[in-house]
Amino acid sequence: MASLPVSPPIPASPAPAQRNSRRYGCIIPGGLRWEQNAAPLAWTDPPAGLTVCTRQSINPLDLSRQQPPTPNPAMATFTKIPEQETPSIALNPAHKISKINDNVYGGFTEHMGRCIYGGIYDPGNPLSDEHGFRKDVIDAFKELNCPVVRYPGGNFVATYHWLDGVGPKDKRPPRPELAWIGLETNEFGTDEFLKWCEVVGTEPYFALNFGTGTLDEALAWIEYCNSSRNTYYANLRRKNGREKPYNVKYWALGNEMWGPWQVGQMTKEDYAHKAYQWAKAIKLLDPSVELILCGQDGTSTWDSYVIKECIRWEPHALGGSQTASLIAMHSIHIYTAAQEHLLNATAPRSAERAIEITASLIDLARAENKVPPTAPRPTICFDEWNVWDPVRAPGEQGAEEKYTLSDALAVAVWLNVFIRQSKHVGMANIAQSVNVISPLMTNKNGLLKQTTWWPLLLFSKYMRGHTLAVNVRAAEYEGPTSPPWLRGTIETPFLDVSAAITDDGYVGLAVVNVHESKDFATDLEGIVSKEGGVKVYTVTGSNWEVVNTESKEEVGIKETDWDGKGKFTFPKLSFTLLRWKA
Repeated sequence: MASLPVSPPIPASPAPAQRNSRRYGCIIPGGLRWEQNAAPLAWTDPPAGLTVCTRQSINPLDLSRQQPPTPNPAMATFTKIPEQETPSIALNPAHKISKINDNVYGGFTEHMGRCIYGGIYDPGNPLSDEHGFRKDVIDAFKELNCPVVRYPGGNFVATYHWLDGVGPKDKRPPRPELAWIGLETNEFGTDEFLKWCEVVGTEPYFALNFGTGTLDEALAWIEYCNSSRNTYYANLRRKNGREKPYNVKYWALGNEMWGPWQVGQMTKEDYAHKAYQWAKAIKLLDPSVELILCGQDGTSTWDSYVIKECIRWEPHALGGSQTASLIAMHSIHIYTAAQEHLLNATAPRSAERAIEITASLIDLARAENKVPPTAPRPTICFDEWNVWDPVRAPGEQGAEEKYTLSDALAVAVWLNVFIRQSKHVGMANIAQSVNVISPLMTNKNGLLKQTTWWPLLLFSKYMRGHTLAVNVRAAEYEGPTSPPWLRGTIETPFLDVSAAITDDGYVGLAVVNVHESKDFATDLEGIVSKEGGVKVYTVTGSNWEVVNTESKEEVGIKETDWDGKGKFTFPKLSFTLLRWKA
């Protein structure tokens, strides 16, 4: 997770060489932003009330010599119609597109704010178990059926040394924490997190220290976690009370090493060389692990260069195998937010464009580098995504954001994106899972489920299996977008739709109506239920600004039944999931 400046410095006049410059920060009312105009990039005032919280490129197509990919028309087609016409959604349960990886419902826990201490780990609290783990948080993770959780960062990992966090707790050294300017006690470390994963029933995903860490340290950590041999670090694990290996599968090669906030920031050239060499060594130690490259937002020159240099094949790597790959995934990070509802709720469509561009870069690298077609094709690991406005919730103050109904609808659109792009997305991790820009907020007496919890829960429960092709005819939002480039690159319909079918034949149709004032009575084609009816789950509220509090739940799930006949009305400001047996 990046520490984002509130406003970047103002250049006098960007020179041609700076036209692909990238700025990371917040657009605030009366603030400044990069905008792609016919003239060179220039600073312009944003629309009134606009806030953008994203580390995306303001010009998403800065790979100017390459044509962006066109969306796969079989995945989802959209036809724009006038707002007064009747919309329609058509699907066929037999038209499966691609497998949905369960890991798109992953989580992320970083040593930041109250995510670990006071979040998942709270010894002494009556709500905690004998390990100090919050039982209400564990129950929520189990309810979500969260398949994988990223740890320990985030920016935190760039100065984290795993050996500080193993062994007797009274002998673990406290250290200054440089990412969020705090103190790390190391009371909670590798063994505690892996024990917590076992209790929850989730799979761990570790990020390696690419800032101040060494390859030797990384290899030692993997040996500690995964080796069954009679070696030093495997024996250290045994000494610390764990006989059998943990078998940690997923390992990230650093976090946001391109960022100026990052301790040990690198150039793309230095990172690509280091990542490739580390990958070769790690795969020699443990060929079973899956390695994730550190990407940016999927549209940058960093992404293009790193993918080209690291997604390649050479006879000296992996013993010359043509059926294996050094790199399993390429990570990208995007956060979205805006103070105006329609900008906020449509902003996640930018992630869809980023996924398409990243996927094309992966295919281009495989073609240009002559990677054997038998080698697995790397996918995208969207291991930081969410709605985050650092003006409302500064990272240095713990980033405890209060989420509105608008934010819940934006999260539902995010999840629709991952379903539609399931061919390309191998993992996605909402950042973060507890307290820090999170759907879950703990206090000493209990757990608050924010508005964003409910779409995440419904998707995780019912939108698994395979993506279905879906055809949508609807009106389109045509106002300002966040980020501004979104308007010219992808559609933003008022009805955002995805569909899936589970392995046991249940269809889920997820529809987000982002319109502030209009219900849409919609023709639905392809709904034939073997059980005679359709379950309807609706998340909505009285207005887009409502939030959940400890005293009142304004936004939750309303469950009803529908006979599947006639038009179905999607209420304004709502997320609706229809489910039936095909």
